[in-house]
Amino acid sequence: MIQDLKEVDLFRNLDEEELKEIIPYVKKQQFAKKEMIFAEGEPSNYLYIVKSGKVKITKLSQEGKEIILELISPNEIFGGVAVLRGFPYPANAVAMEDTEVLKIERNALMRILDRFPSLMYCIAMNIGERMRGSHEMLKNIALERVEARIASLLLKLSDKMGKETEEGILIDMRLTKQDIADMVGTTVETSIRTMSKLKKMGLIKEKGGQIVITNPPGLSDIGS
Repeated sequence: MIQDLKEVDLFRNLDEEELKEIIPYVKKQQFAKKEMIFAEGEPSNYLYIVKSGKVKITKLSQEGKEIILELISPNEIFGGVAVLRGFPYPANAVAMEDTEVLKIERNALMRILDRFPSLMYCIAMNIGERMRGSHEMLKNIALERVEARIASLLLKLSDKMGKETEEGILIDMRLTKQDIADMVGTTVETSIRTMSKLKKMGLIKEKGGQIVITNPPGLSDIGS
């Protein structure tokens, strides 16, 4: 468990003895692909950390369409705002693949923060950055054309989970056309057409169900 915590940005500045104090408060839980971790409106009982797998944070539009606000990768926290403020979860969290999480119950988290006040600053910075990202995504949905929104999304994902390969930057996760549509607020048909256009332009390619950005500057021109 100590090694698990060392890999989490939130706890990276704590030494081994300090991490040992936190271990009794941390629980592990497994979620299957598409399983709900928590639903919008539920009591915020836990702060979560992705250990392996991927989690999507979603809301439903007024038309009942799912919108993906953000993707949570390994060693990132989620559910933090609601837990700290003591209000219900403001969105849904769903496992995108088989996922293992670490979770800390709200009262236990408050004890940890009381013992290690520096962690509050780390959580606040993380939450602020994530809220900015969600705001940017919603603003793009409202203002940008679909082609630019998808280009911006792919570049953002490449920054977050990209791997350099001989062919370009591989986005290290499997994304369906429906996932892409949900993240940019469009239909799956439009997502398919746009991705096909980006391929024909030589900006991206698909390999083994994953996306490779073959021309980042060109994609950036579309997304800007």
